[in-house]
Amino acid sequence: MDPVASVVDKLKGFGKATDDFIYGLFHRSSSRRDNPIDILKWLQREAFSDLLKLRDRQDKVERMLSFYKFSKGSPFQEPSTHIRGDIDVSGALLMVDNISDHTCNALNRAGVRTGIRSRFTFETVLRQKDILVAEFLASQIEQNHISDISGSPLSLVKVSYTAHVNDWFSTVVIPLGAQFRDFTVGTNSSFQEKGLTDFSSFGPPLLNEQNDSAIGLTVKKSNVMASVAHFVSGIGRQPSSFGVSHCIGTFAQVVCQLSSGTKLSLLGLHRVPKSSDQQGNYALTVPVCIWKHHRAPAASTESSAPPVGSDTVEVKPNGSVALMVESELDESTRIGGWLGMKNSDPRSLQWAISLSDFPEDELGWGLSLGGMIQGPTSWDHFQVEACLKFNLGKRFSLQPGLVYTMDGTAQIPALMLRSTWSI
Repeated sequence: MDPVASVVDKLKGFGKATDDFIYGLFHRSSSRRDNPIDILKWLQREAFSDLLKLRDRQDKVERMLSFYKFSKGSPFQEPSTHIRGDIDVSGALLMVDNISDHTCNALNRAGVRTGIRSRFTFETVLRQKDILVAEFLASQIEQNHISDISGSPLSLVKVSYTAHVNDWFSTVVIPLGAQFRDFTVGTNSSFQEKGLTDFSSFGPPLLNEQNDSAIGLTVKKSNVMASVAHFVSGIGRQPSSFGVSHCIGTFAQVVCQLSSGTKLSLLGLHRVPKSSDQQGNYALTVPVCIWKHHRAPAASTESSAPPVGSDTVEVKPNGSVALMVESELDESTRIGGWLGMKNSDPRSLQWAISLSDFPEDELGWGLSLGGMIQGPTSWDHFQVEACLKFNLGKRFSLQPGLVYTMDGTAQIPALMLRSTWSI
């Protein structure tokens, strides 16, 4: 055989084999593509892959939700802030011949306040139970004299944080603008500030005392509730004429639930004034005398006598106690009374009894008696208060009334009008 012919035959055979291989390859892929069984198998594999991905994502979401289920917060919950505004306008018409200093002092002791006051409160709920409160106040309130009017622009007057640890225990921290009223328990706040004077609106005077900072705790158990607070006031201010620069003290309250709507409260306040000399000027003082209630030593010695020409004022701790009774006859009717002893002096008593019915959408009324007693037979101050309340919608109310005050030999009747607008 010719070698050239054999080579040509081999090349032809190799080309034919290559054509067969390529034809078989394309024919097999096209036939597989057209086969329904292969298509179903391919779709099944793709669907199974997608299901695995979805199951993996679902497992991640379930793990995240189970983690936050046992925690106090929620991954989708954000702090909510509620804004409340109250604008209070009060005026009085005195039915007297002339207005003297004694008249103004009597009205001041009666708790008569006239002027305009605007209060805005921001409440933010944190961790579902805790409350952060910021309070702004702008006021133009009359002071001891009719012509003595003090006004203040809108400013921050109170910051408080209440942490509810559980259903029966909570703590309160107030770095600015603390009042003992902030630590009271078992008192229905809806009845507060609905009278014409301080006697019928706020209860014992010790609850309204202003302090700088305070921290306290509240315990509620069964029919007994209690609160304790420690406060400080006067930090950074100039010492008074008696040399007192600041005060520290403790407030406590115990409430007993007598029945479903009746509560008995016992309140106590112990205050320790601190003089400017006690802040570090102990050069001529025996160290053991520092802890004797800050009293000046009875016996003077050369080592413990005060410097010549200095004024030494005895700084004593003082306190106040009060007893309160409150009873809610129904949703809007309330009767209550309180008896307070100022500076732990049984000869100085303050008292008040009030009866009120303030429904939300009907005509309301209120009646209050109160006064001060100096000694067993001397009535230093007595007052009667009666008022009506017209609710003009859910946010505006008009409250006319009459206040009759007897202070010593002075008798002062006054017509009062108070309007409140809630925003």
